[in-house]
Amino acid sequence: MYLLFSDINEKNKTEAINSLIKDSTATPAFFFLVIMSVLMASFGLLINNASVIIGSMLIAPILSPILSMALGITLGDNKLIRRSFTTLSKSILYSVGLSALTTWLLWSVVGGKELKGILNPEILSRIEPNIVYLFIAIVAGLATAYARVKPELNEALPGTAIAVALVPPIATIGIGIAFLRLDIISGALSLFILNAIGIIVASMFMFSMMNIYSRKKIVATSIKQAEKEHEEIIKKARQQKQNK
Repeated sequence: MYLLFSDINEKNKTEAINSLIKDSTATPAFFFLVIMSVLMASFGLLINNASVIIGSMLIAPILSPILSMALGITLGDNKLIRRSFTTLSKSILYSVGLSALTTWLLWSVVGGKELKGILNPEILSRIEPNIVYLFIAIVAGLATAYARVKPELNEALPGTAIAVALVPPIATIGIGIAFLRLDIISGALSLFILNAIGIIVASMFMFSMMNIYSRKKIVATSIKQAEKEHEEIIKKARQQKQNK
């Protein structure tokens, strides 16, 4: 176990904290990727296409605020916890609403009435959670937290994003709302909560083993920098709009 963490230096920890805080900032780009991922997941679920669903997991940024929340709990930083929770909550609300609207439009307006109320295998797999999903989330959380602090392992991150599958359950909740099916909503919500808990607990353990607490002081600076960059983007967009 010592060999696993022996080559993690303070620079790696600092870069990981900066990266997590930046990636979990509620920027327009962040929510654009959330919207694209949930649309892909909704389409994939409705047409029972696993390839499309996998694609949605690859572009989904929702894993970042969950990891950031785990980091905040590990460091005992209330501001980071609130910030991450707010970003995650907004992402879930937008995703569920968009998925419900997309589903309703497909079978009510576009003419895909054959999709209404049909529980295909891809949807069913998201509404029947069991303890195995928790173990999968724990393994994925351990791997993801470790890879975030080891830059040379960043190529492994897409694989963990696919394994934990956060976006499909959220999209399934929206589908359940459109179908007015409480069993779909409750099952998908249970799966998402199970995944989120597994990731947070595993990430907290991994961050603790890395002694990331030694870099707690940089969190406030990193948050200020991320918020400053966000404000600059908004300011620039407003100036461009005024110039037109």
